[in-house]
Amino acid sequence: MHIRRHEPRSTPRGVLRAAAAASLLALALLAGLSDGDARAAGPGVERYYPGEGLVLTDPGAYTLKLSGYIQPAVETYDFLGGGPDGANTRFRLRRGRLSLAGSAPRQRVSFRFQLELTGRSETGDESGGLLLDAFVNWRITDTLQLSFGQRSTYTDNRELFMSSDSLQLVERSRLTSLFASIREFGLFLQDRIRLGTSQHYLRPYLVLTNGDGPNVFSGDHGGLKLGGRLDWLPLGLFYSQGQFRGADVARELVPRLVIGVAYSYNWGMSSRRGRESGSILYLNDDDEESLPDYGKLCVDFLFKYQGFTALGELVYTHATVPDDITQRVRTDGTTATSFEGGVDAYVRSRMMLGMGFNLQAGYLFPFGTSIDARFTHFEADTDSFLTNGTFYNRPNYYTLGVSQYLFPNYSAKIQASVTYVDTDPGSNDFSGTPKDGDELIVRVQSTLSF
Repeated sequence: MHIRRHEPRSTPRGVLRAAAAASLLALALLAGLSDGDARAAGPGVERYYPGEGLVLTDPGAYTLKLSGYIQPAVETYDFLGGGPDGANTRFRLRRGRLSLAGSAPRQRVSFRFQLELTGRSETGDESGGLLLDAFVNWRITDTLQLSFGQRSTYTDNRELFMSSDSLQLVERSRLTSLFASIREFGLFLQDRIRLGTSQHYLRPYLVLTNGDGPNVFSGDHGGLKLGGRLDWLPLGLFYSQGQFRGADVARELVPRLVIGVAYSYNWGMSSRRGRESGSILYLNDDDEESLPDYGKLCVDFLFKYQGFTALGELVYTHATVPDDITQRVRTDGTTATSFEGGVDAYVRSRMMLGMGFNLQAGYLFPFGTSIDARFTHFEADTDSFLTNGTFYNRPNYYTLGVSQYLFPNYSAKIQASVTYVDTDPGSNDFSGTPKDGDELIVRVQSTLSF
């Protein structure tokens, strides 16, 4: 067996110091919002339970919550057609997160600050960073809330609504890594509307962001991204935030269902899916940026009842390529005027264009064992990066997983899964070496939250 080694990623000390300073500043600001009597009483520990975080309160003034989790994991990738290299195995800390959240109810403000100490992205690649979430909420009414800053967006597929430590299977579906922008910087508006006196609810969302993914240090490219989502809950609200978590740990006593549709449009996108600003740039004859527009449609549902969970998601993407593109910017900053297959086909071939859906279901037994299955399918456009032989070019994923929950919530669990992948002709391994045969992926992961 060939063990693939990865160089360790160091965490800049200056960034950690800045994060600690920001945490102390947030605490001081919230404390300053409280009145004199509350300050005299002093803050204290309200509660602690594994997985739910440590909650500190200053009665009637503010609340501060510290939480986090780690996920050690091992993964093995193997092409069933064989080859001299054999299987590729890697051991890693999949996620190591620390979160600080606080609120001042009287002033109707709150915040969230989350770090990813491994430096990897939500989908496990190396394009991530230390900072995940950093946003402030203003509760305009009891149900209407406005957020400003960097956070997960409401216009991705439903699985992105769920925290990584509460996932039904070991890892998110391939649908997420192919199409999701995951986190963006901008304005996020959400509401909850009860329809009359019934248990029917609507959850509308509106998003306006820079369209360039996480925090951009080198300057924004292109225009803005506008999107929205509408969720319908015909059977009432989920218990204990079950709408935003994976397996039905709460064991809903009555059926719960949410059906949603989301759409977003990015004017001038400078990456494959709106996740890495400036990674793909084009120019016109005047050396001005000319970038393609990118639209994304999501339709999904989530159903839970007495330990049973079913999730369905469909994503469709499309693009509009401007007709004045005459140059492309290479990775070294130089420009070229050659476009293999023509400008339109070349630009599209570097974007995630096509359709995909994910269906998964599972049952969590009362003694804490969960059996889950997933099927994910993709259909790439004629010109699309989804046909890339090394990373994609794989139309079907079949996954079977088993989980053992050690606490009556998501705080401690052990998960394993086996995924069979159909590979189309022309597929490669991670080093770019052509491979024959389909692919097998085995994952084992533990989660410990505090």
